[in-house]
Amino acid sequence: MYRKKDGQLEFSDFAMPFSGKLSAHNRWIKLEKEIPWEVIEERYSENFSKDNMGAPAKSLRMALGALIIKERLAVTDEETVEQIRENPYLQYFIGLHEYQEEAPFDPSMMVHFRKRINLEMLAEINELIIGKTDKFDKEKTDKDDSDNDCSWSGKNKGKLIIDATCAPADIKYPTDLSLLNESREKAEEIIDALHEKGSGKKPRTYRKKARKYFLRAAKKKKLREKEIRKALKKQLQFVNRDLKHIDEMIKSGSTLDKLNRRQYRDLLVIQEVYRQQKDMFDRGERRTEHRIVSISQPHVRPIVRGKASANTEFGAKITVTIVDGFSRIEHFDWENYNESTVLRDSIEKHKERYGVFPETVEADKIFRSRENNSFCKANGIKMTGPALGRPKIGAERERENASIRNAIEGKFGEAKRKYGLGRIMAKLDDTSGSVIGMIILVMNLEKRLRLLFVRWLYDIFSGFCQPDFAI
Repeated sequence: MYRKKDGQLEFSDFAMPFSGKLSAHNRWIKLEKEIPWEVIEERYSENFSKDNMGAPAKSLRMALGALIIKERLAVTDEETVEQIRENPYLQYFIGLHEYQEEAPFDPSMMVHFRKRINLEMLAEINELIIGKTDKFDKEKTDKDDSDNDCSWSGKNKGKLIIDATCAPADIKYPTDLSLLNESREKAEEIIDALHEKGSGKKPRTYRKKARKYFLRAAKKKKLREKEIRKALKKQLQFVNRDLKHIDEMIKSGSTLDKLNRRQYRDLLVIQEVYRQQKDMFDRGERRTEHRIVSISQPHVRPIVRGKASANTEFGAKITVTIVDGFSRIEHFDWENYNESTVLRDSIEKHKERYGVFPETVEADKIFRSRENNSFCKANGIKMTGPALGRPKIGAERERENASIRNAIEGKFGEAKRKYGLGRIMAKLDDTSGSVIGMIILVMNLEKRLRLLFVRWLYDIFSGFCQPDFAI
């Protein structure tokens, strides 16, 4: 059940216990005015039933506000609740009418907030915030467009910058040997659970011997290929033995309902891990489709990026575009994909939002496929970046284009270093997507606050706002 609140609370009406009042110049007060709460609440209320059964859910302002606070301050769920409990500005930001000393909700509610406000809903909220352009922003954008010297026709407008990155998940660096050892240990836990609640003789698992073989290989600083295959073969045999014991125990009368949810899910993941590892071992290769690298987070995939710090990252891959300084997630996927396949859809989405194609597209070389070049040429779009084929003379123009593309690299750096995109701490598939979408949303809100500050300076120095004192 969900109950909508009548109207939005003004900061001047927020009740303080010590007869004070909130300052209109506080950053959280300014940020609250940049979010269209009432419009978003209509979309949020669709997650709940229309009847009056059950306890009322937390309001949209409390749910979305708490998530914004968490990502903006880059703290844990528990610290977010403590910050809200101690700070009256944060309590006003999440929609409370007066200051209260007790926490408004338990930290575990943050997980439910992320499930309700998913990546798709965050994209809609992001569009509302980006579309909230005032007169000053329009004048500034028109002036920037007029200063841009471009020989292309006036039917296209704007500059689209696009690039892809990986949002690594919080998992330990996976190896085939450690993954099989973890699978064996979890399979032994499942055997213990089935035997504890069942009857009959407990099957032998040889867990001490299996652990001994694993440590013998894991403690070596460097393993030869022959030693690696020998260690993998041993662990594959132990995992296969455990899976057969589980099947026999089920056939003899044990049921899977004796397992908890985590153990049942682990059993399904272990079976797939064994199948993938056995297939790679038989083929003598280290690649397979939909490769699982974490039993606790089986949705995570290896993303080969070829970076200097890490050739392979493990997490979600996202394609992000920037228009007028605002960021959008154009594509999100746990599987590795070719970035060039997303460019055409991103350009068409740009036309849906603004009514015209972009004037120029700033992209890396991987986006400059023949299909994308033909599409851009047919629609009068100038696609900058290194041309296909042998490098040509004239590196200065390419350096200039690369400097423009640095804007999106800077956004990635800001998101990863300041807001936690460099390590996603959420454990579930949907909540991880929500965290990534919320990080992009918070960066756009910060952009809105910077525009407010620039507009304030513009008003002062343009004479629209006269000072109160005489010179």
